[in-house]
Amino acid sequence: MGWMADETGLEKCDANYVPLTPLSHLRRAASVFADHAAVIYGEHRVNYAQYYRRCTRLASALNAMGVAPGDVVATLLPNTPAQAEAHFGVPACGGVLNTINVRLDVGTVAYIFDHGGAKIVLVDTEFMELAEAACAQMDGPPPPIVEVTDPKFPATGRHPTYDEVLASGDETYAWHMPQDEWESLALNYTSGTTGLPKGVVYHHRGSYLMTMGTVVSWRMVLHPVFMQIVPLFHCNGWNHTWMMPLIGGTLVCCRDITAPNIYNAIADEGVTHFGGAPIVLNMLVNAADNERRAFDHTVEVFTAGAPPAPATLSKIEKLGFNITQVYGLTETYGHVTECIWKTEDWGKLDEAARAAIKARQGVAMPMMEHITVTDPEVKQTSMDGKTQGEIMIRGNSVMKGYLKNPEATAEAFKGGYFHSGDLAVQHPDGYIQIADRAKDIIISGGENISSVEVEGVLMGHPDVNLAAVVAKPDDKWGEVPCAFVELKAGATATEADFIAFARQTLAGFKAPKRVVFQELPKTSTGKIQKFELRKTAAEL
Repeated sequence: MGWMADETGLEKCDANYVPLTPLSHLRRAASVFADHAAVIYGEHRVNYAQYYRRCTRLASALNAMGVAPGDVVATLLPNTPAQAEAHFGVPACGGVLNTINVRLDVGTVAYIFDHGGAKIVLVDTEFMELAEAACAQMDGPPPPIVEVTDPKFPATGRHPTYDEVLASGDETYAWHMPQDEWESLALNYTSGTTGLPKGVVYHHRGSYLMTMGTVVSWRMVLHPVFMQIVPLFHCNGWNHTWMMPLIGGTLVCCRDITAPNIYNAIADEGVTHFGGAPIVLNMLVNAADNERRAFDHTVEVFTAGAPPAPATLSKIEKLGFNITQVYGLTETYGHVTECIWKTEDWGKLDEAARAAIKARQGVAMPMMEHITVTDPEVKQTSMDGKTQGEIMIRGNSVMKGYLKNPEATAEAFKGGYFHSGDLAVQHPDGYIQIADRAKDIIISGGENISSVEVEGVLMGHPDVNLAAVVAKPDDKWGEVPCAFVELKAGATATEADFIAFARQTLAGFKAPKRVVFQELPKTSTGKIQKFELRKTAAEL
């Protein structure tokens, strides 16, 4: 089907077929953008020619240390130049990059070292005790450690340093390019709240297409200045580090995610783009006057991780940020939907209505095939903006599967789609809007309550810095909404004030029955750890 009657001699060859890989971007940028700024981190400033040479030395050194094609190289690093270089240097010697969340406990890191079979691990000095303790707990042989030093932390002196390893490498080393674009590129572990994390395997093709699709969706032109706020151990930073060389962009590494650091980078380095969870938006909105810097350009922001409150979106746009809501999971290399803005239809709406639409997760991005909402039988739900179903995903930027777990892989791909586990509605125009994670729906007296809806209302209160809603066990109703609120400094609103505020908008059964004031527990990527809040609510 689709073949011509006579295709004699029309075969794949080196001239007309090259496996897709994001490694190609940096090889090209090394000459096309040789003198352009590639990576910035404090006093560390390298152009693309230098960046390529550093990545090549890393690949060469890892190869000399015994890393063979298909071997896993792990990292315990924040968003620093070494972590960016590992994204190219590890696969350039044929290795598979396993970036590990630096906030995990010792036992989980030990499990990941064992399960992924790490051959070598690059470790920032700040996290050396975590790495060494994890190595001591492993069932198998521990990987050798390479210490990545930073001016903020004195070197331990217990392991060879990253600089020494780079110095030992050969900058003329020939990169190991994939022979098949389905070859594994990266291994990322899910941050599940129960059980052991699952190893999500990415391939070169999926990442390459992610970089291409993101450029189109973000309307990027040459030489953006991108600030790496999303941790590079989370979906490889949504693949943005692999994307930057494609368009000669400058990567501004951000180790410590604070409002002053972000505002300073925008004002001093001219940052034009960044991605981040809604908590980052809240941080910028609620920053004190002395933490802000003036800037004269619009900063484009991709936000994902949890549906942002319309109130937050409304406030941040007045500060010079244009927000685009995107959505995705570890299993989809990061973002795979976008809320494309329909200026003619939505441009004249009032502020609240615009913000409400911007909070939608939107439609499939260009590199994806089909993303929709279905019932449990994988049949399309009604696109009425009310009928809930599960977000289902199909396309080239979906994982190969879960490492050493064929049963979980088969279950995740049942029916020809990746099952996200996220509940959503689909509007008549096809735009998807998350209702909740299946586990976060509150069932009160037989009625389903979306925690996202309640949170969105609470975030509109002027005293709120951050809010989260979970189910609290109740003898009469089974479950009732329980709100946890971080107040702004100096705020005086009471529990009764918040319940009354919620009742102005929500039906009575949806309004929270308890409001607890505390700092919310968060993951390293800014997601609120609702499983911890559910434990607290159960004890109230």
